[in-house]
Amino acid sequence: MDLFDDPRLTTMGLLFEAHAGLLAKLEPTWKRHGLSGLDLNALMRLSRSPQRRLRMTDLATQTALSTSGVTRLVDRLAAADLLRREPDPADRRSSYAILTDAGEQRLHAVLPAYLAAIDQWFTGLLTPAQLDGLTAALRIVRDAVNPEATSRTD
Repeated sequence: MDLFDDPRLTTMGLLFEAHAGLLAKLEPTWKRHGLSGLDLNALMRLSRSPQRRLRMTDLATQTALSTSGVTRLVDRLAAADLLRREPDPADRRSSYAILTDAGEQRLHAVLPAYLAAIDQWFTGLLTPAQLDGLTAALRIVRDAVNPEATSRTD
């Protein structure tokens, strides 16, 4: 077999193309609500976490950001009153990012359109069995390549 015809390259190419295409289709939805994709990802992760909060280090891991990157993200979202930072009373070196009521309201505003776009361009294109299989396969890959990103809300 020719190295360039390896089906693994096709699979990866399809994944990259699907990812890029989905971002292009979904981006207008979150932009209409004054958010970036990273903003929306962080706010959703907080909303789905116990007590609507995550340690800054956990938020960095789940969003694939460095500690300085998550600090900039949290600072920007805190300035917009979408979340707040609170020190960990048990560990002075640690702090939490906590979703504010305004952050929750912003999510309530964006999520109906976002979910409709997800359905139109992703989940609605698949049968329930295909979607179940894809979700299971993505969890297997995610758990192998990025086990720290596993959240309690999977």
